Amino acid sequence: MTAILVLVEHDGGAADDLSRQAATLARGYADAAGGALEAVLIGPGGADAAAGLGELGVAKAHVAEHDGLGQFAPQAWGRTIAGLVSRLAPAAVVAPGSERAAEVMAHAAAITDLPFAANCVSATPGDPASVTRVRWGGSLLEEARLHGGTKLLTVAAHTVEATPAATAATTEVASFTPDLADADLVARVVERAQTGAGGGISLADAKVVVSGGRGVGSAEGFAAIEELAGLLNGAVGCSRAVTIAGWRPHTDQVGQTGTKIAPEIYIPCGISGATQHMAGCKGAKRILAINTDPDAPMIANADYAVIGDLHEVVPAISAEIRKVRGT
Repeated sequence: MTAILVLVEHDGGAADDLSRQAATLARGYADAAGGALEAVLIGPGGADAAAGLGELGVAKAHVAEHDGLGQFAPQAWGRTIAGLVSRLAPAAVVAPGSERAAEVMAHAAAITDLPFAANCVSATPGDPASVTRVRWGGSLLEEARLHGGTKLLTVAAHTVEATPAATAATTEVASFTPDLADADLVARVVERAQTGAGGGISLADAKVVVSGGRGVGSAEGFAAIEELAGLLNGAVGCSRAVTIAGWRPHTDQVGQTGTKIAPEIYIPCGISGATQHMAGCKGAKRILAINTDPDAPMIANADYAVIGDLHEVVPAISAEIRKVRGT
């Protein structure tokens, strides 16, 4: 039976959200192709995470173990996937829509000389396979054909709902040691530095995100944004214009070239809603926009809107929350 491989990124002994989304698309591809869904997990904790993949319908998990994989090394990960492609000849390798996975799959494509389609929202097996991809920051969808013995693709973040399999599988876990050269480990993570004050909720995981744009006016103007985010147990984001101005670090940027978010509610304040920003927040369940311009693109894309000065509206919202809570 032909295998469909899904790259699973993991943290704390479990597959992350983007990997669960990728596994859902890969499972549909495998069902349509009459194949089995298998997974590849790389790095420490892979075996623990593999044990929980049965609910996603993963029949077999290939866990890569190697001394050089203690930290993220994109070419080494790409070489690991290329080795599995050579050994297993899967019909497709599907990866999540994270920055890391996109880099890894680019390496795998270069090593194997196979075609690679990024940011897919659907895929239908065949020779060639048919894929629908997000292009131009989400402003259009492209219908394309993907050739090659093994199709390589990533799933656009937050475009496929992660769902469990109709019938859970019993996942066979098989460890293997990839054949890596020293050159594969030249570029790797050697240290992680905490940015900002630390201890906050990450943009990628936050259920509530409050962002500020050029309309905030200054770095000091973000105090009101931070207060509201704190009251809502959320994270603070910003637009690209803000990072260019130096008011906030790039790690706070929401957008095509920043972090792609999928909170329960997104509150953009003073953000016009350029295409690249909308590409980063389109996964939000609800958008509450605060802007003085009723014709701003963000207002058109919002579920709820407050037309007004954020410097008056945001503190008023925070004050009302404090009043209701009696704090």
